[in-house]
Amino acid sequence: MNGKILVLTALESELDIARAPAGVEIVFTGVGKVATATATTLALLALKPALVINYGTAGKIAESLRGLVEVAHVIQRDMIAEPLAPRGTTPFAPELDRLSSGHGDVTCGTGDSFVTSFDPWLNASGVGIVDMELFAIAYVCKRNEIPWRAFKFITDDANDFAHQHWTANVADGQQLFWDAVKKLGLA
Repeated sequence: MNGKILVLTALESELDIARAPAGVEIVFTGVGKVATATATTLALLALKPALVINYGTAGKIAESLRGLVEVAHVIQRDMIAEPLAPRGTTPFAPELDRLSSGHGDVTCGTGDSFVTSFDPWLNASGVGIVDMELFAIAYVCKRNEIPWRAFKFITDDANDFAHQHWTANVADGQQLFWDAVKKLGLA
């Protein structure tokens, strides 16, 4: 990969900065879409990366998913502007309905809530995993014409026990992430 690689992740508990390969910058964004959009914008302006990679944790909606997954598409699961637009779509901005990385095969639903119960809309919309940051990163990258990729480690089943499982598993995926980055020649 030619050019600087920027890895964005929400929390220090998700990714140990000491494990980053040479040439990779890590920025911690904080939790949620607003904090993430702000941190992403500032990082892009300061670092001018050639590629942005999001690494983070996720709850699974699709039962078949396990471990580390690469995200192909991201939608806003909490964009609810009815009757102006159906859930998941930004009114008057169809280009923001679904942002795509061009890699992977999983759809992520981003929202400013920690998912702890069944939501039939997620299944009907083909959402495989849920997080709280990726849409903001993909949106800022799209606006700045910078390619992005995203890898999520599944920590929980997005159910009543999600917070306990997330807490227990939050740091478990980072070696899988760094191995994937190296294997793909991204760093």
